[in-house]
Amino acid sequence: MYETTVLQVGVDTFETTINNVWYLLVSFLIFFMHAGFAMLEAGQVRSKNVANQLTKNLLTWSVGVMVFFLIGIGIDGLVAGNGLTLPYDANGFIDTIDAGEGYIGWLYSAVFAMTAATIVSGAVAGRAKLRAYVGYTFLLAAVIYPVVTGITWTGEYVAEIAGTGFQDFAGGMVVHGVGGIAGLTAAWMLGPRMDKYDENGRVNVLPGHSMTFAVLGTLILAFGWYGFNVGTAAVMDDGAYMGGALGRVAMTTTVAMAMGAVGAGAVALWRNGKVDTLYVANGLLAGLVGITAIPNKAAWWGALLVGLLAGIQLPIVFEFVENRLKIDDVCAVFPVHGSAGVLGTLLFPFVAAPGVVDSIPEAFLAQVVGVTVITIWTVVATGAVWGAFKALGQARVTPEHERDGLDISEHGVETYPEFGQSNISTDSGVATDGGVPAYDLRTDGGAAIEMVTAVIRPDRLGDVKHALAEADAPSLTVTNVSGRGSQEAMTGQWRGEEYVIDLHQKVKIECVVADTPTEDVVDAIREAASTGEPGDGKIFIMAVDDAIEIQSGERGPARSKRHRSPAPEIIALYFLMFMRLRHRIPGLRV
Repeated sequence: MYETTVLQVGVDTFETTINNVWYLLVSFLIFFMHAGFAMLEAGQVRSKNVANQLTKNLLTWSVGVMVFFLIGIGIDGLVAGNGLTLPYDANGFIDTIDAGEGYIGWLYSAVFAMTAATIVSGAVAGRAKLRAYVGYTFLLAAVIYPVVTGITWTGEYVAEIAGTGFQDFAGGMVVHGVGGIAGLTAAWMLGPRMDKYDENGRVNVLPGHSMTFAVLGTLILAFGWYGFNVGTAAVMDDGAYMGGALGRVAMTTTVAMAMGAVGAGAVALWRNGKVDTLYVANGLLAGLVGITAIPNKAAWWGALLVGLLAGIQLPIVFEFVENRLKIDDVCAVFPVHGSAGVLGTLLFPFVAAPGVVDSIPEAFLAQVVGVTVITIWTVVATGAVWGAFKALGQARVTPEHERDGLDISEHGVETYPEFGQSNISTDSGVATDGGVPAYDLRTDGGAAIEMVTAVIRPDRLGDVKHALAEADAPSLTVTNVSGRGSQEAMTGQWRGEEYVIDLHQKVKIECVVADTPTEDVVDAIREAASTGEPGDGKIFIMAVDDAIEIQSGERGPARSKRHRSPAPEIIALYFLMFMRLRHRIPGLRV
């Protein structure tokens, strides 16, 4: 039997310590969600805008968290009627040695605020000036988001207006709804990306550069979401363990997440005949957003329903925004965070566990009031900020910069420099220069020069390199290209939208020959590149008028023997001459 051990500290002190550790752990988990946002958004933009998107995510946290520390948390207290507190203390800005515990609450609030801020970056991707986005982040962290929390979580004015409590447990509307609605408003103010719509208003699909990034970012966000939802349920409350609340929040969060992915995937399958990967990923997040306002009060079946509906509405709302409203929401932030957050918040009285809601009409009215007030404030404030930037000509990059990509124009970098202008192709073949002279014009004159150009499948490059080496023509130039010939076009999908792929990825090989028979080179390429299927490529033979060696200035096919490795007998002759000279000159050493 275990003996009872008396606590060396009071129950209140123990409870406070446990809660503080819990809140810090949760804050770290929510902060890690920024890695998920960065990957998710970077995967959904084109490669020329990846560095810009990553920079926005970095600066969202860096600028936003400092602004929230110095200004935002004080505005929250001011709106709530607690006075202008900087930061998070009823007596104003203090920094005594024992004031550190209050900063735990500030950090916990800050990671929620920065989540709302970073959502906006995905909606304005590819065309917003960095200075405009950072400026908006400053104002969102300083005023826009703190006003929302001041009238809901801190001040509870919305609950008073509605006459009953406004339910938003972890920020389904306060955080995600604000971010999604703000993103939609900003995207509307900026206008669509170049080439997003043709002259007739039809949508042109602009696929993102990495589905891998998008999916991995989704899973990182889902992991952090447990901190977002489950972490909001305190470990201790008046000395009592909150296991029941924690268990319900963990369960509802998980099942809603799963049903969101199922719902979005099912709609994509029904409408397009294929399960769209990006819709499944976005649907998973929409399910999480939908349940975030009510995970502590929803019934198990209610969580299933909320997640399913949040997933179902995702492709429908996204296509409505894109096709009808003509708003270019690049990363689908509104259907994922905005409309899903609104949906879950409004469904509260209908999916609550038994005994939670006394009057469904009154509870629903409270939710409607909260959603309406938050939406109006967010749209007006966001529209005013981006409208001011637009009037000053500071909202959007120039058409030239947008065409070149924001990585170069805004940051002077290329995210993938090895795949930039040179566009060099590689393969997994073994180097073919071992013992083979690596030059293409090997005659002493008289032979004609010809260029053999072949367009082949990328996966056949290694075999072609080996075949050319065996044909005594190892030198070649390789370029990644895309084009179309007799190979049939394919159909691709990006977030449920179909687009035609009639430019197929190929590799172009150029081989200049003189002494080696051209037919030997052609046969080597044809045999190594052939798969017997359409799309194997073409081989072209062209005459070359002249060739000039840059180093020596020599023209034509004639090449000096000095390019060849010295024959063994010449090396031996030089060695004998050196040894004889060594004996004649005293002091000469090898």
